[in-house]
Amino acid sequence: MNYENIIPIARQDAEIAFLSNDTRMICDALVRIAYHDPDWRWVQSHCLSFGKHTASEVRGLSVICIGHLVRIHGTIDEISAYLLLYELLEDPEVSGYAQDALDDINIYLQ
Repeated sequence: MNYENIIPIARQDAEIAFLSNDTRMICDALVRIAYHDPDWRWVQSHCLSFGKHTASEVRGLSVICIGHLVRIHGTIDEISAYLLLYELLEDPEVSGYAQDALDDINIYLQ
């Protein structure tokens, strides 16, 4: 596994990536905003939205980013996050990621 330095992204550039059909661009933008954007609500809204994406890579990364948010900011909108995460526990392609995000919530929202 190679470590990559995650660099910030301007919101305008993230929004352009989000409007693309390129899963790699979407995932890259999600991680970059999760790590660097100070508005956790804005980031969480995108994570929740992409939790319904047709590509499992995007769904999985969106819930990983929810875990990052709670770890970095120490807060999230729990109700919205739980609704998505419990739904994705039933998705065999991303259920492990959903469980990891639930574990992060339990650890970091104590």
